[in-house]
Amino acid sequence: MPDANFKVLESTLRYLSYWYSQDNVEEIAVNHPGDIWLRLRGRRATPWVCQQDPNLSRTYLEDIIHIIANTYELPFDPERGTPMVFATLPGDHRFSAIAGRNIMYDHDDLVGGVALCIRVHSDDVHFGLGDYGLASGEKLQTLNPLSHVSDPEDPFERLMFSIKRGDHILVSGATATGKTTFLNNLLKVLDPSKRILTIEDSRELIVPNKNRVHLVLSRTEQTNDLTYSKVIDLVVRFTPDAIIGGEISTANAGALWELMGSGHENCFATIHAESAEAAYKAFADRIIHTYPTIDRAKTIQEMREKLRVVQINREGNIRAVTEVT
Repeated sequence: MPDANFKVLESTLRYLSYWYSQDNVEEIAVNHPGDIWLRLRGRRATPWVCQQDPNLSRTYLEDIIHIIANTYELPFDPERGTPMVFATLPGDHRFSAIAGRNIMYDHDDLVGGVALCIRVHSDDVHFGLGDYGLASGEKLQTLNPLSHVSDPEDPFERLMFSIKRGDHILVSGATATGKTTFLNNLLKVLDPSKRILTIEDSRELIVPNKNRVHLVLSRTEQTNDLTYSKVIDLVVRFTPDAIIGGEISTANAGALWELMGSGHENCFATIHAESAEAAYKAFADRIIHTYPTIDRAKTIQEMREKLRVVQINREGNIRAVTEVT
């Protein structure tokens, strides 16, 4: 990188670097102009802390992305090309950002928005194997004790327990059974401290958590080259605690299934199907459109093991949950 470009970049980054250069900060995230979320280091630290910074205006954030893209000669065109930029900043900090109509924090973000994450590089060599709970003669730790607890018999308790445990949930039903409304109600049950990322083709999900990012890939208005397969890279770099998809389609099924196997908790989505078993099969069939070589029977079996289905049926004006697997 030429020295002149390096100096311009460092100068422009000053408002962000004020936050990510602090000793106790592990990661920063900007979901909306003026707000910055800090993930702090340490076992007893609050997972995410929000601060206000008026310097982080939309104009400033968009300028940052453009300057980083230009400095590293990366493609960046939210309207017709790629709306995402991935780079390594001075100091070896990992930068990920997206701008344009694929990002909507609120329903009134008609022209789109901007979001970014910076993962802070650390040279701290004092964090050793013992800090991971790995020591000679010691048993491995169980971080989620609920993973070894049997499911309750009561369907309601089983679903609430499943959400708390971090299970993946698929809300299934025919048209007009209220799948999205039901999913929005499940979002109210999630831990409010969790960082949520949604992926939809139109903005329908209502997330009460303040630490959230909404990605939109419209089926009818998409003009750039952002695809669901490319979104996977962004999602894992944005470090969400939960990933919420909209309706599963042939376009997004493969990406959502891949994300469900990437170590994230609480991946939720909806699907058109008449029963829980039909939901597993429909999900697998949609994945095959993108990944035709997958083993359908094996995939369906994996879904039965790690994906809870809530089936909703309708008779006249009555909508009811008929299965909780």
